Amino acid sequence: MERLLAVWIDELSQERADGSALRTFATVVEALVGVSPFIDPIRLGLLVLPLRGPSRFFGGDAAVLDAVRTTVGDIAGVRPRLGVAEGLFCAELAARQEVVVAAGETTAFRRAQLLDVLGNNDLATTGRRLGFATVGAFADLSPGHVAERFSGSVRVLHRVARGELSELPSQRDRRLASQLRRTQGATERVDEQLGFFGQRTAGDDRARAAAHRVRQRLGAEGVLIAEIHGGRSPEECAALVPWGAPGEKREGEAPWPGQLGAPAPTTSFQHPVAIDLRDEHDRPLRLSARGHLSGEPCVLVLDRGVRRRITWSAGPWPFVERWWSTARRRAYVQLLLEGGEAMLVTTEHGRWWLTGIYD
Repeated sequence: MERLLAVWIDELSQERADGSALRTFATVVEALVGVSPFIDPIRLGLLVLPLRGPSRFFGGDAAVLDAVRTTVGDIAGVRPRLGVAEGLFCAELAARQEVVVAAGETTAFRRAQLLDVLGNNDLATTGRRLGFATVGAFADLSPGHVAERFSGSVRVLHRVARGELSELPSQRDRRLASQLRRTQGATERVDEQLGFFGQRTAGDDRARAAAHRVRQRLGAEGVLIAEIHGGRSPEECAALVPWGAPGEKREGEAPWPGQLGAPAPTTSFQHPVAIDLRDEHDRPLRLSARGHLSGEPCVLVLDRGVRRRITWSAGPWPFVERWWSTARRRAYVQLLLEGGEAMLVTTEHGRWWLTGIYD
């Protein structure tokens, strides 16, 4: 999960009679684009931005915090509260407490919080009566026990407490984007919340504006997007092209016989990750010359010896390319792990590689 810098400006969290809080907040958002083009206004007085890119540009996290603090002070005349953590929920908590949570320590930070931070007074009261007063203690309850005792909204909070969701359902003000556009003089889009059917949403507009600003700074190759084209394997079908480049025509494209069937993995790796597959007797799996596995895939071994149990597999699907010259022989296998993750793995030259992940 990405580390976020949260900026909490308490003086701008409530609108004033003259509407000056929203106008000042809009000016702050626009000015902070100079620190990061990926500003994400959450609600009035609160915004976040990813920390990794600006930290590299400014020379460290402390330099980014100083730049943000100075920018907000110059525009709003107040000192913001800044905090860093992974995910929106924890980043806002860090900002309110003015702490920078070290990388990898967000889980411990979240678990140490009092149950009140989840924003449900009934849950906090019930939790104290039942003996769990912290987010961590609540997270340790099994989902089944939570479902038996609490409503659906509390079950969502339980997922936040466990780190399965990165933000609270009520954390964002969905109207803020259109209010900021009106304040900045932009043309407001009406009824554009149906992104699933092809229409652009406010998030799409923010992403396009941010990409345009980054491209102005870094050049045409500064922003790359994924594009699908012809190929047999998933990694061959995806390419990174400059954002805004004219698309190629797809008419008359080759049928690509032997192409790996659908569904394609959501994520394909340019640099595959070395893994190991083992059978029920913990023996390494091998692919025979006839394209058969030496056993049933039962265990996937990741880096540093991390072992994951395999509950289902499909394949292998052998690929033999350029048989007329130097043949390349490989095979693909689909796996479903015990935790529900679906993966595409490849074997070539006696080694196994993780090449794709399904959503």
